Amino acid sequence: MPKLTYTNERGQSIVLGDSAPLLVTKMDGIGGVQNTIYRHKTPSQDGTTATGSTLGERELTIEGVILATDQAVYRQKLLQTFNPKLTGILQYKKGLVVKEIGCRAELAPAFPSDFSKNYQIFLITLLCPNPFWQDIEQIKAEIALWVGDFSFPLEMIEVGAEMGHREPSLIVNTFNPGDVECGMRVELKALATLTNPSILNVDTQEYLKINKTMEAGEVITVTTRFGAKKVENKLNGVTTNAFNYIDLGSTFLQLDVGDNLFRYNADTNIDNLEVSIYYTPQYLGV
Repeated sequence: MPKLTYTNERGQSIVLGDSAPLLVTKMDGIGGVQNTIYRHKTPSQDGTTATGSTLGERELTIEGVILATDQAVYRQKLLQTFNPKLTGILQYKKGLVVKEIGCRAELAPAFPSDFSKNYQIFLITLLCPNPFWQDIEQIKAEIALWVGDFSFPLEMIEVGAEMGHREPSLIVNTFNPGDVECGMRVELKALATLTNPSILNVDTQEYLKINKTMEAGEVITVTTRFGAKKVENKLNGVTTNAFNYIDLGSTFLQLDVGDNLFRYNADTNIDNLEVSIYYTPQYLGV
């Protein structure tokens, strides 16, 4: 059995595993989820035409036993941590596979009574509105940055030695190892004044552009994840809504499975622009 760690929104955490005191004996729902295929039929058509599909929510069921003399203590801890009123994160770890998923208990943990046994059975049902498992850590891709050229101890061999250099390529491949496309968080940072920064998907020609003159130290962050789209501007420690600076032809770019070629640009002073992309791949199962 895998090692399961559940942490609710209050920070309360509990570990279920393959040994006492909280032993997992069965877990269902970690694989595929129901796919709803949308289709229509025209007069005289044989069969139907598929127009799209969406995945349903995921339901996880966990069965286990409490192997301890103070069973009441662990029953109370399970009830507190898997509180149906609280959302949480379930981390799954088995061998080299480590993934997590957002969820909440559909009902408080159940404890079937069987007083002839010297252990306590528990049953937990979790609902995951977003059915995808995700990596624990975000991936960071820097597609426009300055790279330092010196280290310590520092030896100044000649006058005018370069302290850093600009990455020469304007096009960078951002790889998504997941099973489905995913959103991302794009950070556009101005090292000095520049105007109208943008990034372009070379394959689809979709782009994301900010119509604004940026000052030194200013950072514009664009989040493209489904249900969490936003644009924020941070300057001198103050963060404001910057949705109004989005170019009308822009797309909230997604990372397709596999390779994604992005080209960054700015209408003026492109060398003053640094671009970083943060994303978390999504998986259909573990």
